[in-house]
Amino acid sequence: MPRTAREKSSTGIYHVVLRGINKQIIFHDEQDYKKYLKTLLTFKKISEYKIFAYCLMSNHIHLLIKEGSEEIGIVFRRIGASFVSWYNWKYNRSGHLFQDRYRSETVENDKYFLTVLRYIHQNPVKAGITDQIHLYPWSSYKEYTNKPLICDTGFALKIFGEEPVKALLRWEEFNRQHNNDHCLEYNDGLRLNDQEAVNIVKTLFSVKNPAEIKGFGKFEKERAIKKLKAKGLSIRQIERLTGISFAVIRNIK
Repeated sequence: MPRTAREKSSTGIYHVVLRGINKQIIFHDEQDYKKYLKTLLTFKKISEYKIFAYCLMSNHIHLLIKEGSEEIGIVFRRIGASFVSWYNWKYNRSGHLFQDRYRSETVENDKYFLTVLRYIHQNPVKAGITDQIHLYPWSSYKEYTNKPLICDTGFALKIFGEEPVKALLRWEEFNRQHNNDHCLEYNDGLRLNDQEAVNIVKTLFSVKNPAEIKGFGKFEKERAIKKLKAKGLSIRQIERLTGISFAVIRNIK
């Protein structure tokens, strides 16, 4: 069956999501994250695209990007080929790393632009990896509050006003707001890796080790399991991390 054509953005701005093939980990260590960001910067100079926001998670990537001199499909073929070549050399592997086709949605107005930007920056918070948006090291949030390296920050900040200091304060307040934003995401059973799951447990329940949940009282334990399921942890993953039996976890709805 032929692939459907991608919707073309009238603004040239897209929210793009990439993930590891078969849901595998993309970034294993700090060097991997830094290499991908360096690759984005290299091809930004070549393809003249603009990046307004990014977030690199262990097994997927969010980008808010505007086409430049090259069509977006060419851009991601370039970036992917370069990064995967390096990655395969580093890990002595071969073959594909990313899902064969990135996902994208058009961004047609300022309102949705800001929604996507906030959604991207809050990704690690909503995943339970951190409870402070500014503490996650692999998102563009810090590029707005410090010196930008990859992001074109001016466009978003100007939406919040012409006076730089006040605009930045409004921008920060907006990005930290609690919300029910829903944007493009892989939703076909994507699971968290164990380190992400451990971080979620620690953040939600203020424990040093997920196994502590096994010692909770009956009510607190059931509530904890419900929360972990809602966050996307599988039954087997909860069993593995907490030591609570599969049958007990399965029966808690």
